[in-house]
Amino acid sequence: MKDIRQSSSRKGREASPRVFPVILGVAFLMATLFAAWTPRGLFSGNLSEKLAMMLTAQPDANPTLSGGDYPRLRIGIVSGHWGYDSGAVCLDGNGEVTLTEVDLNLQIATLVQQKLTQSGFQVDLLQEFDPRLDGYNAVALVSIHNDSCAYIDENATGFKISAAMDTRDLNRAARLTGCLRDRYERVTGLHFHSGSITSDMREYHAFNEISDTTIAAIIEAGFMNLDREILTQHPDIIAEGIAQGIECFVNNESIESTPVPTISPVSTP
Repeated sequence: MKDIRQSSSRKGREASPRVFPVILGVAFLMATLFAAWTPRGLFSGNLSEKLAMMLTAQPDANPTLSGGDYPRLRIGIVSGHWGYDSGAVCLDGNGEVTLTEVDLNLQIATLVQQKLTQSGFQVDLLQEFDPRLDGYNAVALVSIHNDSCAYIDENATGFKISAAMDTRDLNRAARLTGCLRDRYERVTGLHFHSGSITSDMREYHAFNEISDTTIAAIIEAGFMNLDREILTQHPDIIAEGIAQGIECFVNNESIESTPVPTISPVSTP
């Protein structure tokens, strides 16, 4: 019996160093919980808030830099004609070029990229025939263009939007064009010029190059003749309308969808 008691005594003394930290940890936890549940008035210097912050994981300021976090949603912005040709041009009375579509597109596209990046998206600014378009995979892709600088008539003003004719997801494509139309019209005050959407827009080359899971659209932001003032003097407004339209789509905001333009088959006699 004596040996057993001595053995038990030694075990008790040997266990004491282990027990003490546990007791101390429990005490700290209880004190912390007490601080968190106790009215703030009982503590000076907002101690309860400080303790709560110590126990709460703080969000990463830049989630893309943390390997364990999900990457930001990717959006592609094609700057029309960039790296390829000048696109439409405006000439003065002497035949000198005063404005090119490619420069206007790039200015607007760059502003759209900046605005969407500030909203937390990963945004790729792409050239007209960018090699990255091959199999490009993103939540959305929008190609930015502008219409002719030639005077047509007083109705040649406003914007156009089209999605791919053969997109795999007609509902999402319709929602992208619907969001772009609604937000762009609200922000810029330009009206939707639906009567002149061409097959070149519906069959835009990038639609056939990107991944079939990427929802894409093309926008003609305005006519470089009658809409020249807002396009050149207020490109930030133009870019804001496009950025809001894309965010409307990505964020699933409620909007009435615009039907995807289709070409009716030609009947044969």
